[in-house]
Amino acid sequence: MFEQLTQLVQQYGGNAVVNNTAIPNEHNEAVISETSTSIFAGLQKIAAEGGGEQLAGLFNGSSPIDSSNPVVQQITQQLTGSLGEKFGLSSADSSGVASSMIPQILNSLVNKAKDPNDSSFQITDIISSISGNSGQASNIMDTISKYGMQFGLDQNNDGKVDIADAAALTKSGGLGGLLGKLFGK
Repeated sequence: MFEQLTQLVQQYGGNAVVNNTAIPNEHNEAVISETSTSIFAGLQKIAAEGGGEQLAGLFNGSSPIDSSNPVVQQITQQLTGSLGEKFGLSSADSSGVASSMIPQILNSLVNKAKDPNDSSFQITDIISSISGNSGQASNIMDTISKYGMQFGLDQNNDGKVDIADAAALTKSGGLGGLLGKLFGK
């Protein structure tokens, strides 16, 4: 997942990093790398600190992916500090880079995870990558499942959203239908 995340950062790094006169050209690649690392580490930290509901809200679209989102705020603050510390950028420049890139990258990540036609990011792979252990991944997926219950994904009315519901949805649109219902597509 880290490699795909780095590709997203490179995609959105043009204006915020490469075309930014505050960042010397010799640091462009390192700033891109630091951004990828900060996003990944930030998501891991949120998962480790019990932020499953925040992550579920991020991935199911129940909270906007902008500066008001706590996940965006936490990762933006982390990256801002890191850019200032490692590359000597001013607070304003660091904050500008972080606040312009983080929402764009997370939006793209979430949209790719929600898109049944795009296999580059899968929600279960993302959660597994950032959680580091199956207990945390299970808790985050349980939270996502809880939201799924609220969106009527319990197709067989057994009180949980699981593979049986995905199978039931296969008849009416497949796993893409399940993800579409869960993520509003």
